[in-house]
Amino acid sequence: MKKTYAVRRKDIKEDWHLIDASDQVLGRVATRAATLLLGKDKPNFSANINVGGKVVVVNAEKVAVTGKKLISKKYYRHSGYPGGFKEETLQSLLERKPEEVIKKAVWGMLPVNKLRRKRILNLYVYKGLEHPHKAQLGN
Repeated sequence: MKKTYAVRRKDIKEDWHLIDASDQVLGRVATRAATLLLGKDKPNFSANINVGGKVVVVNAEKVAVTGKKLISKKYYRHSGYPGGFKEETLQSLLERKPEEVIKKAVWGMLPVNKLRRKRILNLYVYKGLEHPHKAQLGN
């Protein structure tokens, strides 16, 4: 009889991955980051355990978008107070906080379950090329 393999905590190895977002399309960067955060690139992938690694994305300010998304894509939020509805275009968010654009894109690509918040904590996005994780990456 064959046995089902179940991942254990001691079998999980946290890898560090570096993604350079300069001149790459936003959706492709986010898809790659989400895949690495989920651990889908590993042979011991399990949907109910966080087996993914840590992902560092650099050059968030140089990410590219296609079409007219810079002016037509909008991000919405609400403060909870009457009249507290806010709307912002992708272009203004890229100028103000380029890290948030990538985080929001990856957040939308992660499955909606209890591990979603834990997985997004393993994503580190930086505006420029400098980041404090050089020792973990082995660069």
